[in-house]
Amino acid sequence: MTLLEPFHSTAIQLPNRVAMAPMTRGRADDKTGVPHPLTAEYYAQRASAGLIVSEGVWVTQTGKSGPGIPGLVTEQQVAAWRAATEAVHERGGRIFAQLWHAGRVSHPDVMGRTPVAPSAVRQAGRIFVADSWVDTVEPRELREDEIGGVVQDFATAARRAVEAGFDGVELHGANGYLLQEFLADNTNRRQDRYGGSVAARLRFPLEVVEAVAAQIGVAKVALRISPGNPENDIVEDDWKEVYSRLLAELRRYELAYLHVIDTPEAEALAYLRPLWPGALIANLRSEEPTSQREGESLIEAGLADVVAFGRLFIANPDLPVRFALGAPLAQADRDIYYGARLDGYTDFPAFEPDSVKFACSARS
Repeated sequence: MTLLEPFHSTAIQLPNRVAMAPMTRGRADDKTGVPHPLTAEYYAQRASAGLIVSEGVWVTQTGKSGPGIPGLVTEQQVAAWRAATEAVHERGGRIFAQLWHAGRVSHPDVMGRTPVAPSAVRQAGRIFVADSWVDTVEPRELREDEIGGVVQDFATAARRAVEAGFDGVELHGANGYLLQEFLADNTNRRQDRYGGSVAARLRFPLEVVEAVAAQIGVAKVALRISPGNPENDIVEDDWKEVYSRLLAELRRYELAYLHVIDTPEAEALAYLRPLWPGALIANLRSEEPTSQREGESLIEAGLADVVAFGRLFIANPDLPVRFALGAPLAQADRDIYYGARLDGYTDFPAFEPDSVKFACSARS
């Protein structure tokens, strides 16, 4: 089974090719952004993954997207994350922090001020705040002299991540949040150094990559993208040109990996895989959770080196073990995916038949 084979590259060495995708769980203290004390147990339970990518973590209060989202800015937040990384490492796992700025996908009721974005373009639809859904608001366009500060927010959070014991960071450039908002022409209507031409729209994400790499070393830096993904009202009619040029620029760096969300709308993996010589993690966006067979097929076809599984990891903390044994997969109720309630967080048991001992989490 190719998913259970080790993967080794210049930057990362994994005992298997089953990654845990970043998943918002909403269990942090909403006032302080400090992860819940059970967060350490939650990630440690899933340490048999070849790589864990944490839930999205805001790099500045202005980048917080919704209630219960943790940060990586204060000493208290760093201390709580250190407990989580130590717990994962004690179980033989590896964990990257996903660094996140939500951009316009937020609300004043979430973080106390008007969201910021490349341009003052309102997202269609509604957004969840506290305990209800409300209409989105028009974001404030970032001034050109403010953008460098946001770049440094990412770099500082990356340093904090390393201080907290993370093995690296994944920059969240997908799902319609700030980095992708600069890439997409429907959200970036600027006519300065950061908008207009494709080269200008690439500038901010590339500056973030460069600043973070300078802060913690490029081998600890990864990027997640979702070309052509319409989530959060993103339109990328020219995604092939944009992401071809983005990958051409990124090849100057030896990133830990590139994480690509493939969607039925774009089928980006088939287009981008030949353009990326480095390690690639694939994640499929679909109505149903990615199956083991689908993951195996991606690797066998050469479209990915590692496959990220999200929802299956919620109810199956030992997912690689279950894949190896052909064990039944538990199902989680969607009602417990997000929120402050603690049932459905750390209370899913591992599959441990008496006659089978399986150790796939040994640290390389």
